Amino acid sequence: MAVLLQLILQVNSMWLAIGKTIIAAVLISFVSWLSGKKTGLAGFLTALPLTTLLALAFSHMEWGNSDQSVEYAKSVFIAIPVSLLFFIPFLFAQKLNLGFWACYSSGVALLGVGYFIHSSLVKLM
Repeated sequence: MAVLLQLILQVNSMWLAIGKTIIAAVLISFVSWLSGKKTGLAGFLTALPLTTLLALAFSHMEWGNSDQSVEYAKSVFIAIPVSLLFFIPFLFAQKLNLGFWACYSSGVALLGVGYFIHSSLVKLM
């Protein structure tokens, strides 16, 4: 009986992972497609915390731990302004004559710095 229960839990976990992957992929694909049609709307949708909404719900569905979900949400709240570091090179692209990949790689490097800032801030909470 225990083996059957474990097998059922593994199958449910597999379907949950597949479902989460499909939902996330559809969302990302849609916004990416929309960026070629309506840049303003795509930017607005991307700026919405859609990923956060999905990830928080998925995490809570998977683990069922309210305290953990609240801590996760607090971490995201701190990470949002820190993650804006990624966009700094794009803001100065024309002034510094930077191409897309230079902006992108610099932004990723700044995210690395941001991670350490985020870690320090989370410890203060």
